[in-house]
Amino acid sequence: MSEKYLIVGGVAGGASAAARLRRLGEEDQIIMFEKGPNVSFSNCCLPYHLSGQIKKPEHLILMNPEKFAGQYNIDARVNSEVLSIDRASKEVEVKNLISGEIYKESYDKLILSPGAYPIVPPIPGIEKANVFTIRNVVDIDKLNTFIHQTNPSRITVIGGGFIGIEVMENLVEAGREVSLVEALPQVLNQFDYEMVQILQKEIIDSGVELIVGDRVTAFDTNKVILESGKEIVSEVIVMSIGIKPEVDLAVQAGLELGKTGAIKVDPNFKTNDPDIYAVGDAIEVYNILTQDDFKLSLAGPALKQARSVADHIHGNVINNSGYIGSSVVKVFGFNAAATGLNEKALASLNIDYDWVQIIPKDKVGIMPDAEELGFKVIFEKPTGRVLGAQAIGRGNVDKRIDVIATAIKFGATVHNLRDLELCYAPPFGTGKDAVNFAGYVASNLLHGSFKQVSMSQVRDLVEQNAYILDVREMDEYEAGHVKSAKVIPLSQLRDRYEEIPRDVPVYIHCRSGQRSYNAVLTLQAKGYTQVFNVSGGFVGICAYEYFNDKIKGRTPIVTEYGLK
Repeated sequence: MSEKYLIVGGVAGGASAAARLRRLGEEDQIIMFEKGPNVSFSNCCLPYHLSGQIKKPEHLILMNPEKFAGQYNIDARVNSEVLSIDRASKEVEVKNLISGEIYKESYDKLILSPGAYPIVPPIPGIEKANVFTIRNVVDIDKLNTFIHQTNPSRITVIGGGFIGIEVMENLVEAGREVSLVEALPQVLNQFDYEMVQILQKEIIDSGVELIVGDRVTAFDTNKVILESGKEIVSEVIVMSIGIKPEVDLAVQAGLELGKTGAIKVDPNFKTNDPDIYAVGDAIEVYNILTQDDFKLSLAGPALKQARSVADHIHGNVINNSGYIGSSVVKVFGFNAAATGLNEKALASLNIDYDWVQIIPKDKVGIMPDAEELGFKVIFEKPTGRVLGAQAIGRGNVDKRIDVIATAIKFGATVHNLRDLELCYAPPFGTGKDAVNFAGYVASNLLHGSFKQVSMSQVRDLVEQNAYILDVREMDEYEAGHVKSAKVIPLSQLRDRYEEIPRDVPVYIHCRSGQRSYNAVLTLQAKGYTQVFNVSGGFVGICAYEYFNDKIKGRTPIVTEYGLK
């Protein structure tokens, strides 16, 4: 006996649910409603139309109603808004936005995948500004067309999350003058503050006016006014401060919302109505690390949820293992990826943790394209369970974070990271990959082999006249160093260690943290008890200091920034 399935929303979650339902039931009737004019478009690729990497807006569309009908026998109805759900009669009311016709459609099962909409707060003067948001192909085409027609002197992007960063980058690639305004103290809040500083350097080095820790309080004609009093002359505004789950239809139908304000679903993605499921940006999901519900607006999870719903409808066993949140973004010449929890998230949780922060090469150092890889792994104490990781560099950061994401899902510890067998050849990685290296360092910390401080603490140490020891070679020191640091190259340390005081803490750094670790062990073997390795070394210190030095005009603690 055939069934009738209705799906609200025709992008990632909705389209995937429809396709999976057809594969599991050839005779079923499947109708998908999409309020906009397009189904199955690449939402994540929208910003790349601004730079011309995706030349035509229609290239963003992966499928159309005709293909859905021909290839899948799915009735995809665009420009069709579902106005209400009658749960008692199992019907939805639909409006054809072109003809104005309103009609009803019955269902056996209903799947909600309405997504989320961009937040646009009622900022004074917003009616005077040319404000754009980005949700679909129509939005990006409208923005791109307006830019080409008006040729603005400056475009201001408000919000430094993933979409804001991608829009900013693609506008710069298109030759536009861009300002990026973020109310928080940093862009990309998925990363910890010290990690993101190299990205903020890259942004300003690419010609963007980056403003952090300042919020928009008003607009005027061709003007953005900030809380600090700063005014930005800008004819185009792109609002990208966040998204809000589309839950109006669910609320109207009396479906339960969760603590986050998104639709509450059970482990099978079923709402409190046994015949209504929900997936994607509109729902909240279970975080296996915090053991709590959260919102996760990513395409990958939405696609998996859609498949699970179709499977559950057809009686197949599904495995909802929860979510951790894994993401990657390109920021001009750098790539940045993260998974799991960061330190900001852990601050509100009752979890004892530690971290390692290393800057190894992403491949064999003598290879001409070898690049430094900023890599941070966070782990639970005393178990060593991996809780999260962040990687930033010019190379393949995503593959390291993919490894860590897999490790987290399988409940791995930092001890397991040491033993992972990963691919190696000089053009691709190192014999002891950054993931292995992080596992070794973390295991040593857990076992109390040494102590560390973050590169973010070095400025305070300088101001406190702490004893900072640079163990790089003299030519490296002379090319740039921490101004108050003493220098004894590691190659000379065993002959000169008695020059180092024993009655004060000694903070040791090299270029990236490995030689200084060896120096720490050497001094500990000589009876020193207050020696600390500076994570990230001189490269990390410079990356952390550069952006704030530039925007605040403060006196650098280094003679030269040792950065490319």
